[in-house]
Amino acid sequence: MAEYDTISKQLIHLYPQDLVRLALGREDVEIKVEGVLDTELPRVETRMVDSVIRVRIDGKKALIHIEFQTTDSANMALRMAIYILRLIERYGLPVYAFVIYLRPNAGRRDEGFFRQDHADFPVLVHYKVIRLSELDGQGILEGGHPGLLPFAPLMQPPVGMGSEDWLRECVRKSDSVSLDQAAKTNFLNSLAVLSGLAYEPATITRILSQEGFMDAIMRESSFAQYLEERGIERGIKRGIEQGIEQGIEEGIERGVRERAVEDILDVLEIRFNPAVAGQFAAHIAAIEDMQRLKRLLRSAVQVDDLAAFQRVLDADA
Repeated sequence: MAEYDTISKQLIHLYPQDLVRLALGREDVEIKVEGVLDTELPRVETRMVDSVIRVRIDGKKALIHIEFQTTDSANMALRMAIYILRLIERYGLPVYAFVIYLRPNAGRRDEGFFRQDHADFPVLVHYKVIRLSELDGQGILEGGHPGLLPFAPLMQPPVGMGSEDWLRECVRKSDSVSLDQAAKTNFLNSLAVLSGLAYEPATITRILSQEGFMDAIMRESSFAQYLEERGIERGIKRGIEQGIEQGIEEGIERGVRERAVEDILDVLEIRFNPAVAGQFAAHIAAIEDMQRLKRLLRSAVQVDDLAAFQRVLDADA
């Protein structure tokens, strides 16, 4: 979804070392981050990948490829296989590939590989799956990697600690990061938006307000823009929780629809001529009905050619 993907990518650009260590799950290797790469591969091949970081691991060059996912995707394994092989082709370096699932319960069916089962022509491409909800959040808070703190509310709290107390602890720890006021406000903004994947908006705003951060976030950070885009007036304090809840719900709905559109186009490009498949992009992107998009995704997988898909698209108008 747009907001969550944008914030996650921003954090990678600001704290690449921290995200690399989270992905690798190791502190005992020498990791030198040499930069976050331009990840736009030609549209005729595939869409832009999320984040690719050039590193040296124990002195050897490699790429860390991280995809952020908020929901499950029917063709995730195939997409990852395509990304990995094209990155190898483009840069000629080993690729360490990861999918990080942000939302609790997402990614449980992702086995971390693409496999073509064929007796004579088997294909197997591996990547690693990270579900934030399965990680030890307290370890992140104590680990000394500030770029991971905005993700901590999506992780497991210590045994015996309730979810609200955990979110409060994450907010307080994030407030302790040594940043100037503007940077800290945006840092807490990132935490607030990402927390919406696991917490009720009313809970988030109450804790931010009690800790004294809500006014600053509403006044100075992109969280205010996040709400304004949905027609919510910043100056009206009364009813703000209801407004945030509505904004997040609309954002989720929009993000799911955008992902469905991307999935349809990806399937068409993979199965058929990519340049010709692109002719459907504007038509499909204009569809608001999620049930219709689901039917089109099934058709994209099942039809024999683009002409048959065109007939389905016209008939289902």
